[in-house]
Amino acid sequence: MKTLRKIGEFGLIEHIARKINCDKSVICGIGDDAAVISYTKDKYLLLTTDMLIEGVHFRRREATFAQIGRKALAVNISDIAAMGGIPKYAVISAGLPRKISLRAVNEIMHGINVLARDFGVNIVGGDTVRSKKIVLSVFLVGEVKKRNLTLRSGARVGDLIFVTGTLGGSRKMKQFNFIPRVKEAQGIIKRFKPTSLIDISDGLVSDLQRIAEASKVGAVIFGQSVPVTRGASLKQALYEGEDFELLFTMSLESARKFYRKDKFPITCIGKIVDKKRGLALIDRKAMVSPLKHKGFRHFI
Repeated sequence: MKTLRKIGEFGLIEHIARKINCDKSVICGIGDDAAVISYTKDKYLLLTTDMLIEGVHFRRREATFAQIGRKALAVNISDIAAMGGIPKYAVISAGLPRKISLRAVNEIMHGINVLARDFGVNIVGGDTVRSKKIVLSVFLVGEVKKRNLTLRSGARVGDLIFVTGTLGGSRKMKQFNFIPRVKEAQGIIKRFKPTSLIDISDGLVSDLQRIAEASKVGAVIFGQSVPVTRGASLKQALYEGEDFELLFTMSLESARKFYRKDKFPITCIGKIVDKKRGLALIDRKAMVSPLKHKGFRHFI
């Protein structure tokens, strides 16, 4: 008998996706950072949702209530950024213990409201229920110009792989305070026309695997080139997750233009290769080793 523990989060998503049919208004359904829906002549709607559950995504001793509320919205804004879009409207549902104080609720909402204001997001509704632990579920609507839409499925053999910022150590250092890379995504799309784009939530290797699977390619990471956060290890940078930086690919031609004239703060960390080669790491001694898919996964 198959269980969720055996098939894991991604296996469950694939299982559900096989049972769903969408009409032609859905440009991209299950399988990317957000769903893409027909909207206007020059724009698509973007729909995304994420949950934060106490004991799984956070512990009260690790963060303030304001930081918990902020992160609930921030992870969704990051998904919209990873599609090349702009966040617009949010619906927020909260499961709350009976004994939680109104002050704590106010702090959660303060964290949400400050970030919503900073990114121009309107909070337009939601739901509340009683629960044993804090659960925050955000449904976010964004929009993207059709020419800016960037999916996971466009990477091609020969493309170079890039990331923004630094990676690793985020679960202890910045998971509650990261800034969603909306501005950076817009700049990357305007300058480089990336072939694929995703945000790093479950770990560099895990999310690169998603690009590889969607694009039907393999990938090589240059270990010495990975921008590791001070105090973190390369292993953390590869597998830990919660970085919410952007991971993207661009053609060699676009990369040449970048290296000739642009000072945009991104780092080249690897190259897209044939699918047969899978995912691999090249270390400083030019030794090649396979990368195992072991980022954060629910149900495992």
